[in-house]
Amino acid sequence: MFNRILVPLDFSAPSDAALEYARTVATRFGASLHLLHVAEDPYRALYSAEVYVPEVEGLREEILTDATGRLKDRLQSSDIRELGATADAMIGTPAWSIVEYAGSHDIDLIVMGTHGRGGMSHLLMGSVAERVVRTAPCPVLTVRQSRTTKPAAEARPEAVLEVPPVLMATSSADKQC
Repeated sequence: MFNRILVPLDFSAPSDAALEYARTVATRFGASLHLLHVAEDPYRALYSAEVYVPEVEGLREEILTDATGRLKDRLQSSDIRELGATADAMIGTPAWSIVEYAGSHDIDLIVMGTHGRGGMSHLLMGSVAERVVRTAPCPVLTVRQSRTTKPAAEARPEAVLEVPPVLMATSSADKQC
């Protein structure tokens, strides 16, 4: 059913919780695990017709190096050995880049965290998870860290995460992955 699982990480507690879910799903289905961080272009918001900001040499490379290191820090040796885990970082627009990555890497499932913002916060900031759910070429499982659980980074490595039954709504019009 699932052979390649993508876990987009923004280094937040909900994305760490999503990684724990993805590990469990990957183990149960014998799937490979692919971690991805998409950093916004540091100059994108600063460009306009009225403002010029000179680029700092090596800034993008430094961002990517830092992000790749943080992704690798979240990988356990068993992730690499048993799940063939990979870690990639890129600069781009998060939702669009995640969807493009999924399509170009034959991803079967995306497991990602959501902050669960509502109201004005959601209106102003939008939701990367929502945009990915709407445009992804495959199923998307969103994970919201419960307020009573510790972030995955604080969890005991030997603890086993039990995944509750998941209801996935689909439509016959949905594209098969």
